[in-house]
Amino acid sequence: MRKMKDETPHKGKYSTSLSFRMNVLFISIFVLFSMLIFRLGYLQIVKGEDYVLAIERTEEVAVNTSVPRGRIYDRYGRILVDNEPQHAITYTKMQSTKQEEMIEVAEKLAMLIEQPTNRVTLRDKQDFWILKNYDEAYAKVTKKEEKEIREKFEDEKEAQLEIDRLVRQRITEEELNELTPFDLEVLAIYREMSSGYNLSPQIIKSDNVTDEEFARVSERLYELPGVNTTTDWKRVKLSSLSILGRTTVPSKGIPKSQLYYYLARDYSRNDRVGESYFESQYEELLQGQKSVVKNVTNKKGEVIDMETIFEGEPGKDLVTTIDIELQEAAERIVEEKLLELKAKGGSSLLDRAFFVMMNPNTGELLAVVGKKIEKDPETGKQYVIDYSYGTFTTAYEAGSTVKAATMLMGYKEGVIQPGTTLIDQPIKLASTEPKSSIFNRGGRIAMNDLKALERSSNSYMFQIALMLGGTNYRYNMGLQLKEGTLQKMRNGYAEFGLGVKTGIDLPNEFAGYQGIMDTPGKILDLAIGQFDTYTPMQLVQYISTIANGGYRVQPRMLKEVREPSKDGKTLGPLIEEVSPKVLNRISNTEEEINRVKEGLRLVYSGSQGTARGRFANAPYTAAGKTGTAEVIYYGPIREKFGTYTLTLTHAGFAPYENPEVAYAVVIPWVTTNFTSYYDQNNQIAREVLDVYFELKEKYAKSELTDTVVDKKILPPTTDEKIDEETEDQIVNE
Repeated sequence: MRKMKDETPHKGKYSTSLSFRMNVLFISIFVLFSMLIFRLGYLQIVKGEDYVLAIERTEEVAVNTSVPRGRIYDRYGRILVDNEPQHAITYTKMQSTKQEEMIEVAEKLAMLIEQPTNRVTLRDKQDFWILKNYDEAYAKVTKKEEKEIREKFEDEKEAQLEIDRLVRQRITEEELNELTPFDLEVLAIYREMSSGYNLSPQIIKSDNVTDEEFARVSERLYELPGVNTTTDWKRVKLSSLSILGRTTVPSKGIPKSQLYYYLARDYSRNDRVGESYFESQYEELLQGQKSVVKNVTNKKGEVIDMETIFEGEPGKDLVTTIDIELQEAAERIVEEKLLELKAKGGSSLLDRAFFVMMNPNTGELLAVVGKKIEKDPETGKQYVIDYSYGTFTTAYEAGSTVKAATMLMGYKEGVIQPGTTLIDQPIKLASTEPKSSIFNRGGRIAMNDLKALERSSNSYMFQIALMLGGTNYRYNMGLQLKEGTLQKMRNGYAEFGLGVKTGIDLPNEFAGYQGIMDTPGKILDLAIGQFDTYTPMQLVQYISTIANGGYRVQPRMLKEVREPSKDGKTLGPLIEEVSPKVLNRISNTEEEINRVKEGLRLVYSGSQGTARGRFANAPYTAAGKTGTAEVIYYGPIREKFGTYTLTLTHAGFAPYENPEVAYAVVIPWVTTNFTSYYDQNNQIAREVLDVYFELKEKYAKSELTDTVVDKKILPPTTDEKIDEETEDQIVNE
């Protein structure tokens, strides 16, 4: 009994403890459930919409937007190519946007703006007519025809394309004429809206958007989904110099031939890109880096958030080597002399002239001039266009200007030495007509190498060529040359840049044509520049190589790369100053090069120098070589092929003691009248050289320099503007 009494109190204590713990447990569970219910309510009521959107987020799309292209300046900071801001109306297509919605927006826009319809094509009209007359359009293809087509094509997509093609083919002209002027304007807007990518702004109109149009659209953006008003820019050239190149316009976008190249580099189809020459060559620097905006879309394709990932950077500003004031003066002189020659008899084949000037030590091109006469097919009137790219894309027989290279080749191969005397006499080979110097058609004149350059002896050069071929001249000799003579001579000229690409930093350079050696005697023509053809750019590189002591330097147009200007008054910080690039050194000694330079000096100053009449009284020292090539015409007038004509050339450098500039002149097909004398080639060289030294003095007085430090932005030299919409003038190559 005692034992039972002892157990009773313990049992009561245990029951009390269990009850307490159960109560604590129930209270804890109640609190936890209350917290859970409260949290669920908070998530559903307060944060529910945010989390639903987060769950529905399906895609993050990066959209590039355009930035201003880099400016282009001349060597002194004068603007050559600029950007001009303009109003723009854009459209951004959502991933969920339907065709009917786009047409509805296009109709509303057509009520607010004037949209040109000149770019609307026949295919555009056909497709638009189908949209407006869907049932009638597809009724043009019978059920039987549709069945046959689908049986013929296994792929459903190909079958539908064939049906669509057949429908378009059967739309009549009368049906297309049902499209009203308003319909065509809607179509013109719609074709721009549908030509871009989803979520990527597409320019609908940026050229000639009036303030009134801009305001009307801006006021109604709420009823024009996807439409926006913004500021765009267009490229404006402040020089007609064609080698500056062109950019495409947004309506054209990337050229088809380069589409995949640019798309692989994150361009959009409607991006402006450099289409030619300098703009094309330095596209990556000028284009800049687009800003990147990330659009977050939901499952419906609606944009629910936008985030700027990268602000973008404008393109780099590029300083060219061109002196635009010198360039414009040279253009005036070349055009004047070209028209002067064109007014003379026998000039039916003449249509072009070229001048190039560069620093022989650095390769910097100071002036690149090409002028070409064209005829308006409607009026028959002549006009002159810029043809500066012809200086490196077209080639001509250079005549006697190459004789300095022939002389140096003779030294190098050891067939003559400085001071060697040869007899200038007509060269008569078996079964050929005699070849002679212009000043000596029948006599025998002893002369050394200097005199041969001064008087431009053909005979001296002929004999060098014969000796290079392993033989000496004998009257009426049969000619057999050592194997490889032709290639040896071409390799020798190539050391100077003749017959090979100069390496100019512009696309589409031409190396020239090599003549066909169908008779051994043509080796003589090669020695006096009347066989292979060379570009004007090759001639200036060749004479520069002699002027600077034997180094072939790459000609170039890029001088500096800079950050965009921060204040619009001073050029931006310098990123890179381009260094000269030496391509090779000729295989002659300094003594031999100086000997030839002395002969070239006599051409200008000697008593019998061929350019004495134009240069003997110059207030500066200079040296050079004239050329007259008797050639057979193969220019743009096909019915005149095979006509004999004359080409005038000139190459030189100044000052003689320490050359700063080298220059070349080429005037192809000057005349068919071989009895007349013309020296406009020498006139151009002298007059442009005069301008160079005048400008040098002027710049010194005004303290205008091409230093890279704190270079001020200077206004253009002309008020003439050529915008990117201007069509290229037709050139008959």
